[in-house]
Amino acid sequence: MLDQKSQPLWLRFSPHIIAQVGITALAVAYYAEIIHSLEPCILCIYQRVPFALVIAFGLVGMFRPAFLHWMLVLAGVAFLTGSGIATYHVGVEQHWWESACGGDLAGQMSTTNLMQQLSMKPVKSCDELEWALFEISMATYNVFYSLALSIFCFAGVHKLRG
Repeated sequence: MLDQKSQPLWLRFSPHIIAQVGITALAVAYYAEIIHSLEPCILCIYQRVPFALVIAFGLVGMFRPAFLHWMLVLAGVAFLTGSGIATYHVGVEQHWWESACGGDLAGQMSTTNLMQQLSMKPVKSCDELEWALFEISMATYNVFYSLALSIFCFAGVHKLRG
């Protein structure tokens, strides 16, 4: 295992990079939601969880350099999980497969909670595309963004071992 002084600069700063990536991703998501009134579906919310986790992993790595290896492993797995969730979301958006997300709940409602359900805001369906850049959805961008970040993390693990 490399000692901290012989590590490449990118590897020494990887906890800072990873935490900043998580902060930036969540800031962009909340900016789109709050400023541009883009309503997230439940899969959009699930895609935020790995970014919140990597912020915590990055902070641990910043203050406990001895845990750098495990921080990179956990962050890599979190990014890979985020890429998987985003891939599933893209499949739902493209109608490659079905999802119960925001679907018809009428068959599941009883008369006792009908009034409560009617007073609530309807759940946004996960196959509704509200925003795209160059005809590519945010979920599609997240697939590749998270996948690239997991490669970055696992490259750091490989570098630490060699």
